Amino acid sequence: MDTYAIFKQTQSQRVSDGAVVPLLSDCEQASLKLILVWPQLGDFDSLEYAWWLQRQPEQIQAKGVQIRAVGIGDRNSGQKFCDFTGFPPEHLFIDPTGQLHQQLNLYPGLTWKMPFFSPVQNSYLNLLLMCAGIGSPGTLAEVFRGYRGDRKAPQLIAEDEEVRAFPLPPVNGALFNRAGGKGFQRPFELATLRLRNMAEVLKHWQTYVPDATYITQRGGTFLFDQQGKQVYEHRDRGILGFAANMSNPLSFLLT
Repeated sequence: MDTYAIFKQTQSQRVSDGAVVPLLSDCEQASLKLILVWPQLGDFDSLEYAWWLQRQPEQIQAKGVQIRAVGIGDRNSGQKFCDFTGFPPEHLFIDPTGQLHQQLNLYPGLTWKMPFFSPVQNSYLNLLLMCAGIGSPGTLAEVFRGYRGDRKAPQLIAEDEEVRAFPLPPVNGALFNRAGGKGFQRPFELATLRLRNMAEVLKHWQTYVPDATYITQRGGTFLFDQQGKQVYEHRDRGILGFAANMSNPLSFLLT
């Protein structure tokens, strides 16, 4: 079965109203259909991807793109995710056990099993190893890029924008100019946004991650035209690897 056929037959719970409906409801005739299969909704990748989508909504709409996302969690985690990121709850669907991810043969992450560990304990251990770059290529380089800055990436925080990322005091966007200028991703800019995401998830961990069994599962990005022909695909290989071009994750869509 091809990828689009899998999406066509998928039914999942919609966050906005709790209804179990076809994933492609109301978007099959769209010029472009962007289907995002996200890992756990409390994952770095899910939160950061949603943030990028909220940066350029007019450009996405102008291209006739309809977006549907599926994330691992439950309806409570889905609603919390939407409240924090601004992602529309009518376009977010829930897959509690990553069944769709398995159907698509997406990377499950490390699955090492230690004797005498429970499945959840093994998942936490594997997640820590992946955060250290084991079984998660590119993760450490991407973490360092967040601190180092990136002249190929756009500026992420506006001059007059205030970012609250516990335990840091509120940070104004203009402060990052002192680290090297403006008009590009400055040193520590992306790291600050990621710290904000981490603080949000840790504060509401049980809501974002109701079942930690699946926290190593990775996601994927799939773009289809009006006829259902696949025009783009990206399968995540590790943590913080949700795009082929992490400097500008939506470049495949908007350039």
